[in-house]
Amino acid sequence: MREQHSVLEAFRRRSPVHPRELVGLWKGRGIPAGHPFDGVLENFGWFGKRFTPDMRADALLFWSGDRRLVAIDPARIPLGLALRFHNVGRTRAARNLFSYLQRRLRAKGPVASLTTMVFGGVESAAMVYDDQPIVDHFRRIDNRSIMGAMTIKGDGRIYFFELEQVDEP
Repeated sequence: MREQHSVLEAFRRRSPVHPRELVGLWKGRGIPAGHPFDGVLENFGWFGKRFTPDMRADALLFWSGDRRLVAIDPARIPLGLALRFHNVGRTRAARNLFSYLQRRLRAKGPVASLTTMVFGGVESAAMVYDDQPIVDHFRRIDNRSIMGAMTIKGDGRIYFFELEQVDEP
């Protein structure tokens, strides 16, 4: 829990960001902090997120086998099982299975909405998932980087990540 606390304090020191500033493509990387998902998304080929001008989002973008970006629908992922069996998510077998299942997990469109929410006493941009009890809260690192804190309703642990804005391929 100490890792969670120190990273949360670093997050709280960051400046708020407005949802409109997030429009575009963002490359992500996890920040290890003792969360069950640490290293799991990277093992599956996580690229990042895409935010659209209409305040919608592709919450989970992954590299496809042919080096294309594929948006995955988080509603198709059993969150409880993913949290419970997180160690399996770091294995080669899980990576291969995820790669095989990508076609069935694809989103039919954006799967989350951008808004502002208060988190840690500060109002800033947040991404609310449509069909999962997940909210990603965002704070500014610099002009092209933001820090994220993913919260899951009913789970006190926070998954931390960084996003860096990149050009569309």
